[in-house]
Amino acid sequence: MNPITTTLKTLKVRIRDKHAPVLRQWAFECNQVWNFANAYTAEYSTMPIPGVGWVRSNITAFDLAKQQAAYKKERGFTLHSQTVQEVTEAHAKARKQFKKDKLRWRISGGSQRSLGWIPFKSGAAVWKDGQVRYNKHFFKVWDSL
Repeated sequence: MNPITTTLKTLKVRIRDKHAPVLRQWAFECNQVWNFANAYTAEYSTMPIPGVGWVRSNITAFDLAKQQAAYKKERGFTLHSQTVQEVTEAHAKARKQFKKDKLRWRISGGSQRSLGWIPFKSGAAVWKDGQVRYNKHFFKVWDSL
């Protein structure tokens, strides 16, 4: 019997300029979710235990999920919840990879801003009839790249 294989696809398309405002907003929201995860994990990475001292706590993406959902609702973000989960998982993976409690902040404005980044879970973004469909939005793409 053949083992099941997973295929990863990266879709690169040029989105028409009329969609730029919503994509910029989502990229900003992704940066804010990243920064919230960064602040939360930095603050709660060590906990004081009376009589023992400071003990390291390993906060995972799963642990952050509830706080991220409340933060998204409080801020009124229009990001899909799957995207919030992907940003949180990417943050946790980077923290584990670099063995750090706090990573660099993602800046949304100015000359040092981070590039626009909107991660999607598999199946969240669908390519159909020359359009990318995601989070109740339809993005028309350029005919040629």
